[in-house]
Amino acid sequence: MEEPTRDHGTQPLDRLMERWKLGNHDLVDASTEQLNHKQVQKARKGRQLTLHLMQKVTRGLNVAIWNRLPKEQKEVYFEYLHRHLFDYAKGYDAEWQDPNEALMPE
Repeated sequence: MEEPTRDHGTQPLDRLMERWKLGNHDLVDASTEQLNHKQVQKARKGRQLTLHLMQKVTRGLNVAIWNRLPKEQKEVYFEYLHRHLFDYAKGYDAEWQDPNEALMPE
């Protein structure tokens, strides 16, 4: 019996971070949950994470983005869920359209 792969390749999280112009340090800095650089790097590169760690990375991303938005955009910001950031997460939809597209920096 073949062992399931634990490496899933570059994740949607990586593309989102690039679109929002965020680095690993931005998530670590914004997180209140002791998120570290190694965890963020593993998340971006597709190393399989536990649900708890996926959610921690997701909260770090949301806070990092939220802190950069002007007041009027904060009101319409859609908070990402882990299923939007990881293609191996339960409920992931490859056809999902990001409602924050208009808020992203040029």
